[in-house]
Amino acid sequence: MSRPNADDMELRRACAAAIGSGGSAQDIVLAIRVAKGRGILEKLGRVATPRVLVLTTKHSPKGERTKAFLRVLKYSSGGVLEPAKLYKLKHLTKVDVISNDSTGCTFILGFDNLRSQSVSPPQWTMRNIDDRNRLLLCVLNMCKEIFQRLPKLVGIDIVELALWAKENTPSVINRVNAQDGPAASVTQQNDLKVTVEKDLVSQAEEEDMEALLGTYVMGIGEAEAFSERMKRELLALEAANVYALLESEPLIEEVLKGLEAASLCVDDIDEWLRIFNVKLRHMREDIASIELRNNKLEMQSVCSEALIEELDKLLEPLRIPSEFAASLTGGSFDEARMLKNVEACEWLTGAIRALDVPNLDPCYADMRAIRDKRAELQKLKNTFVRRASEFLRNYFSSLVDFMISDKSYFSQRGHLKRPDHADLRYKCRTYARLLQHLKNLDKNCLAPLRKAYCQSLNLLLRREAREFANELRASTKASRNPTVWLEGSTGSSQTASSADTSTVSEAYSKMLTIFIPLLVDESSFFAHFMCFEVSALVPAGASNGKKKGSDGNSASDDDTNLMDSEGNDVKESNNSTELGALNDALHDLLDGIEEDFYAVVDWAYRIDPLRCISMHGITERYLSAQKADAAGFVRELLKDLQTKISTQFSRFVDEACHQIERNERNTRQIAVLSYISRFATLASRMEQYIQGQSRDLVDKAYTRLVSTMFTTLEKIAQSDPKLTDVILLENYAAFQNSLFELANVVPTLAKFYHQASEAYEQACTRHISIIIENQFDKLYQFFRRIDDLTYTVPHEEIPFQLGLSKTDLRKVIKSSLSQVDRSINMMYRRLQKSLSSEELLPPLWDKCKKEFLEKYESFVQTVAKIYPNEIMPPVSGLRDLLAS
Repeated sequence: MSRPNADDMELRRACAAAIGSGGSAQDIVLAIRVAKGRGILEKLGRVATPRVLVLTTKHSPKGERTKAFLRVLKYSSGGVLEPAKLYKLKHLTKVDVISNDSTGCTFILGFDNLRSQSVSPPQWTMRNIDDRNRLLLCVLNMCKEIFQRLPKLVGIDIVELALWAKENTPSVINRVNAQDGPAASVTQQNDLKVTVEKDLVSQAEEEDMEALLGTYVMGIGEAEAFSERMKRELLALEAANVYALLESEPLIEEVLKGLEAASLCVDDIDEWLRIFNVKLRHMREDIASIELRNNKLEMQSVCSEALIEELDKLLEPLRIPSEFAASLTGGSFDEARMLKNVEACEWLTGAIRALDVPNLDPCYADMRAIRDKRAELQKLKNTFVRRASEFLRNYFSSLVDFMISDKSYFSQRGHLKRPDHADLRYKCRTYARLLQHLKNLDKNCLAPLRKAYCQSLNLLLRREAREFANELRASTKASRNPTVWLEGSTGSSQTASSADTSTVSEAYSKMLTIFIPLLVDESSFFAHFMCFEVSALVPAGASNGKKKGSDGNSASDDDTNLMDSEGNDVKESNNSTELGALNDALHDLLDGIEEDFYAVVDWAYRIDPLRCISMHGITERYLSAQKADAAGFVRELLKDLQTKISTQFSRFVDEACHQIERNERNTRQIAVLSYISRFATLASRMEQYIQGQSRDLVDKAYTRLVSTMFTTLEKIAQSDPKLTDVILLENYAAFQNSLFELANVVPTLAKFYHQASEAYEQACTRHISIIIENQFDKLYQFFRRIDDLTYTVPHEEIPFQLGLSKTDLRKVIKSSLSQVDRSINMMYRRLQKSLSSEELLPPLWDKCKKEFLEKYESFVQTVAKIYPNEIMPPVSGLRDLLAS
């Protein structure tokens, strides 16, 4: 056992302070640190809490027995010990060492006075085996000395505990109490050993063992002799037991007689039990038969009640309420009675569904009463559907006829009238739920109703579009521009370019702004009103062409959400069959209205063909906004309009190309062609009209026009070989000058600008070469002959060829360069005479001088290689002469 150190003394003082603060004076026998835990909490991840176990004794001043306690102290938030639990050692009944702990340091102290035995006692874990043995020895000694008894030990060997006490020799201070009062003693190794041995046996057992061992005077090495003697004595004891049995025979006979009398009583009781068993069996059989009859009667009662209830349910839907029968067979369809008609439809739909197999037990489906009632309801349904369909067809026709007969609904002279269908839709929405119920009753009845509605509304829409288009054209004032842009006098072109025709585009935009949202709204309303199961439409207010400040006549203002017969919103789904039927119906609804749009396009083209560009952009903007399924026919209308506008513009481009090609058949052209100079004005006007996606249309027109212009220019230039290069360079230069600003912002024109620039450079090079060679013909002919021979004849043999001797060289130089300043002047005048534009002369003369110097420098270098001793006029002299 380890000797108490300074930490133990400090712990005892802290414990004394904690216990003394409670107001009780007690002696501390042992204080030791432990960890408190519970097995289930540790499995859940709870960490054991530190505690201090203190063994104390309390001495009574009146001479009573000493009391022993086990105190549990815990640490407060400030690290100070404070009392937590108090146990009385006199209630300690068991010390159980936990077998699951491999270290053997965890044990449980069982007390018999715990209030709740269902709660597992706390587990105490020591730091090591020595601390555990030290605590347990102290507890056992106190129980033995004070209470004269020992608790039950489980999971620990008492011999090992005694050996540990023997090996750990340091003294252990114990405080015990005798009958005459407290006394303090210091127990050494030997005393401790005696105390442990006393714990093993009682005092009486110890005296008996000493008396037994005293009868045998044997040494320690005589174990075998002791064993033989013990065997003999055991045999003697067994013989004595047999003799005692023989002496007890009279007693046994009396017992046997008593057993025989008891057996007779048992037989009588068994007979009585058999009799009672038979009677009980008969009683059980009677009870079972009674219960069986009761169960049958109870089952029959339940079945009768269920049958009556089922018959009541079957009879309930078979009865037709009189008010519903009156509404279905002969009631009015006025607006005031629509609520009753709808209720009758809901009842009829529910009654028919109740007689269908999914809602009705199949065993009742073939009953004659059910078949008769189903036929009666079917006849009632057919009658109502026929009456309602006939009424709605006449109602749609009468509404439209009333609006057509009233001229205030249409545009009149001097006043454009925006179509307003709010009242028409309001009246139609009154019968929206009726249509939904008609669809539930008979889907086939909707096709004639849809056709009748489309025919009636088509007449109204075409009348509105025709009157609006006529008044729009009559009220729009715009001067008509000629269609000839690339032909005729300059004055007419300027007049055409200065005319303002913006009102034409505004009129076309107004036509689309008014009617495209109207057609989309009508398509949307028609799809919802006529119960087409298609996806939701884009509100007309979201269209790009819808202007603020409109009269609000859009689909978003109309509550076209429909409900089924149960009052729930109808769930729309994209169905290919429904969508095909919707497109066919929309074709009937809007058929023929495109003619009025075509008339506006043709009218705008006659006034200004270039307005097709802006109309194309406006149409594209509306086309990109219409993406809903029910607006499919409106998209087709816009696509047809766009195709119509593109066709008209292509017609204008074709006519312009014919105007360009007619220049080919004219007389000889010397100056800049007329269409070259006028194309820039046309392109500027076209750029002003571009809106939105019209760029592709204009770029295609540029490609056709410029390609035709360049092709015609080449043909005209080839008609006079002497002036080919002059015509080309003058016209290409004019094309570049007129389109310089537009080419910087239009990629398509920039491509043709670069193409004209390359053709201009090529024409300039050819024309300058011709002028130089015509002026210095002999010099460059001699140079070409030398240059050709350098590939086949060595340089030193060329001077000996015919016509290429040094003498011939001197003659050529003298004839060509003797009066070089005069030749240069003649070359300048010839270049000036060939050009019709003075603006092109300075750059062309600079190119001519540069080309002449390059050719002459190459000639001098060739002569120096072949005629090394010949003197040539220096290049610098000619450069100075040209510069002056």
